[in-house]
Amino acid sequence: MAQNSTPPMPVFDRPLVLIGLMGTGKSTVGKRLAARLHLPFVDADHEIERAAGLSIPEIFERFGEKEFRDGERRVIARLIDGRPKVIATGGGAFMQEETRSLILERATAIWLDADLDVLVDRVKRRDGSRPLLKNRDPREALAELAAIRNPFYALAPIHVRSQPLPHEATVESILKALAA
Repeated sequence: MAQNSTPPMPVFDRPLVLIGLMGTGKSTVGKRLAARLHLPFVDADHEIERAAGLSIPEIFERFGEKEFRDGERRVIARLIDGRPKVIATGGGAFMQEETRSLILERATAIWLDADLDVLVDRVKRRDGSRPLLKNRDPREALAELAAIRNPFYALAPIHVRSQPLPHEATVESILKALAA
């Protein structure tokens, strides 16, 4: 009898939360991961925009980063409701102590990491939609953010490198890490 080489899909009892810098593919990979696991997908930034009735750049411009982060924390707390799903967060969400604690205690955090060249290439494709890059050199800004944020992202129990390959390769890496 032939054996199936595909390992059984893990069963999750809590949300999987993708964290990492902008450009690592959290939203794109998250959608594909959710589809593979037959789980709902939620993009926290889209939920924030829906709740506020404004785009992320508009929220930053009107209210500033501090108010944005407070709203982000409330939305993520609502999303981490104990039901299994895949959640993509904004790059700065995990930097807020209360949000980080919530994710680490009530979800499985997965840090998507990528080389600076990959990040710069990806964020240039969405010019103008990244408030923290406004009027800044993307390479310089991302290098600064990585230096500050990566030690916090490293607190996630799962660390996966996002390569300049099709996003499905990153999904496969996550599935392998989750099965380990």
